[in-house]
Amino acid sequence: MTERERLSVYLNSLEQEEGKLLEYIAGEAAASFVPIIRKETGSLLKTLIAMKQPRQILEVGTATGYSALLMASVMPKGCTITTIEKYWKRIPIARENFRRAGMEESILLLEGDASEVLKTLNPSFDFIFMDAAKGQYLKFLPDVLRLLPTQGVLVSDNVLQGGDILESRFAVARRNRTIHARMREYLYVLKHTEGLQTAVLPVGDGVTVSVKTDRVDLWI
Repeated sequence: MTERERLSVYLNSLEQEEGKLLEYIAGEAAASFVPIIRKETGSLLKTLIAMKQPRQILEVGTATGYSALLMASVMPKGCTITTIEKYWKRIPIARENFRRAGMEESILLLEGDASEVLKTLNPSFDFIFMDAAKGQYLKFLPDVLRLLPTQGVLVSDNVLQGGDILESRFAVARRNRTIHARMREYLYVLKHTEGLQTAVLPVGDGVTVSVKTDRVDLWI
């Protein structure tokens, strides 16, 4: 076990349980090989929401609803979550999980491809969590930033790709090279776009936290 893995195990040991329902949903996801956010990522996400106190949250990538319910557990009263999912097998599971949590009135699940659904939404979502297909982040970004107001926060998960992001494209498996190139470009755009202040954090599989400080004119 590497030093970083040992550190991750220790930090995760400090976490409190998320409650029986969330633990059950996490167990179901693991048994079905459905990826959900890692514990340390979830802890950061909850802390940012508790700090930001958003009025409206947008999530790109619902899966089975775990991260939406995690955010809902700390969001302020009156806040709502809109979450987007296109994989038809996961949609009914997420809806059932929202029902079991009694959150049907606070979490709106929109079905469809995020690249299309995002274009139908109106500003503003003052907290946006991006956790969908990594190769599509760059494609989603213009609409995501359109929906984000000044001082809004964008969190993107899984940006380090298990460490592959450090490698040259020739050291990455051929099947992953397109995603690798797109994620590198995504990180560059977040760090070099005027009107965005972004930190890249080695939490979980990598997280970016961006604040929209001014109007953004994307050049991609």
